[in-house]
Amino acid sequence: ETADQLALALRDEVIDLERAGIGIIQVDEPAIRELLPLRDVGRDEYLRWAVGAFRLATSGVKPETQIHTHISYSAQHLVVDAIEELDADVTALVATRSIDWVLDALTGDVSEGAGLTHGVGPGVYESRSARIPDIDELDELLSRAVATIAPDRLWANPDGGLKTRHYWQLEPSLRNLVAAARRVRRRAQAAAEGA
Repeated sequence: ETADQLALALRDEVIDLERAGIGIIQVDEPAIRELLPLRDVGRDEYLRWAVGAFRLATSGVKPETQIHTHISYSAQHLVVDAIEELDADVTALVATRSIDWVLDALTGDVSEGAGLTHGVGPGVYESRSARIPDIDELDELLSRAVATIAPDRLWANPDGGLKTRHYWQLEPSLRNLVAAARRVRRRAQAAAEGA
């Protein structure tokens, strides 16, 4: 009941943002992993209400308004189905500590009809770090991701928020991310044209 009441308050905010002309709205941290029961008992019911509350908060917008979400450290294959049921247009998944879990969970998702079918953004660099990732490193991570996630569904994004960094730290990191994404996009397009 509490989750649904909070979802209704968020729904009003999401609808107000859409009315103000916002075309992409991000609703962070749905309660998919935080309180998930460690044992199977109660897990399905927990995920049912967590997904239901998120959808209640986000389903009041028009189809052309994109809903994005961001999920931290949900490195569990068992929540992939729940993430899919959120029905967000794009799900950013914290993955830089281990992008492998995201890619493993999504392997064969198109051919097997499982996994995430909407946009996916496995975080490819730790945005809370002062370290500036180089283009080749980002290219390698995005290339691994595009081998699992269809290029038209892959979003290149940092891992988490940017608020802990100064602009002079963010700008080169984001420029390198854009350059790496362009490289990967060109290769994917060339491969598609050659097929």
